[in-house]
Amino acid sequence: MPLRAEIRPRKVLVVEDDPFLLELILTRLAIAEYQVQGASDGMQAIQRLADFRPDAMVLDINMPNLDGFGVLAHMQPLGLTERTLTMVLTARNNAEDVSRAIQLGAKDYLSKPFKDDQLLARVGRLFARAARAAA
Repeated sequence: MPLRAEIRPRKVLVVEDDPFLLELILTRLAIAEYQVQGASDGMQAIQRLADFRPDAMVLDINMPNLDGFGVLAHMQPLGLTERTLTMVLTARNNAEDVSRAIQLGAKDYLSKPFKDDQLLARVGRLFARAARAAA
């Protein structure tokens, strides 16, 4: 009888400078049984990427200290955009911003305002794509 592989928690880093929205997203993802951590700006995000080593990240663009594009630009040469599946979640939804985020390694882009079920479905889809690619 083959041994069942141990399933590790799916770790998600949420990077959002609005404290209310950060807490809301963290709570919704935790209820959906993701292991979560938050960061309130781009510099904290870079530190959490090193310490927490998330599988996925929900990343705002407009933030103090270092914006989401800066976070993605930092991740790209380190190969972190392949290891950390990133979904941009932002009010900036023009074609240039979407294109720039994808070029920098984001795998998905969701505009604010959003519905909880939309967010959960999109995060789940990041993990489903990764599982299919690994199979």
